Amino acid sequence: MSVYVFGHKNPDSDSIVGAISISYLKNKIEKEEYIPARQGDISAETEFILNKFGGKLPELKTSVAGERVFLVDSTDKPHFQDDIDEATILGIVDHHKLGDLMTDAPLEAWIRPIGCSNTVVYEMYKCYGIEIPKDIAGMMLMAILSDTVIFKSPTCTKVDTKVVKELAEIAGVKNYKELAMEMFVVKSGVDGATARDLNTRDYKEFDMNGNKVGIGQLEMVDISVLEPRENELFEDMKKMKEERNLHTILILLTDIMKEGSKLLVISDDENKIETAFDVKLDNHKTWLEGVLSRKKQVVPFVQPQFK
Repeated sequence: MSVYVFGHKNPDSDSIVGAISISYLKNKIEKEEYIPARQGDISAETEFILNKFGGKLPELKTSVAGERVFLVDSTDKPHFQDDIDEATILGIVDHHKLGDLMTDAPLEAWIRPIGCSNTVVYEMYKCYGIEIPKDIAGMMLMAILSDTVIFKSPTCTKVDTKVVKELAEIAGVKNYKELAMEMFVVKSGVDGATARDLNTRDYKEFDMNGNKVGIGQLEMVDISVLEPRENELFEDMKKMKEERNLHTILILLTDIMKEGSKLLVISDDENKIETAFDVKLDNHKTWLEGVLSRKKQVVPFVQPQFK
């Protein structure tokens, strides 16, 4: 029986590449067939990575009842298929906080507080003594550079930077920072994108003590291009809040060159957000200097406000 490997909804590059890199590794060491999968459409950034290194688009898998699965890049139940409880979870690879997924049997778990799931996957390859193919090394390299914002994110560790250099050598990439900037330029593209496209490009929902909180993030080379569209983003945020029965929705417009984020807020209680970041919102928004990471600089500060 096959095993499907996939990451969270609204898949980013780490979750898509993780599905590919884990599947290749497991197919080398296990008898079962591991199949890379995804829960939704890929981003322009991920498409850039796949095209650059000849990666194949993983299979779309929106229902997993009765299936055996291996998860990457999250352990939060809301980030997976609605019938995830009806699947058998064989393993998890992640670099986030421990979520609320439960299993009926022991599982393989590789969870490390580092910059990217694919850094953990690299360590798995080393542990099992499996050589990483050139194309997969290239994709893993780019996923790590994306998640660590080219080493600028506070989530980035010495392990991530070391792994990037080793993957670059395997992939034959001489100037990985230059290639990463090319990737972020692609990621920054907003032409033709609707407000909903932008608000959900990298969007996750969290259960914070019974309150649903949605947090989206747009990482861009220059966020000033979105200033004329902020009212449009806010109007769509209001619609998303109502549609999804959210207490709060936050959208981070992250400028990787200025190394900070403009925070847009629609909430039943904005005081919680002001307290979380020790700021005063001005027309439902504020600038957060040095904030680049949702998982390390946003969620850990917002979640305690709901206890």
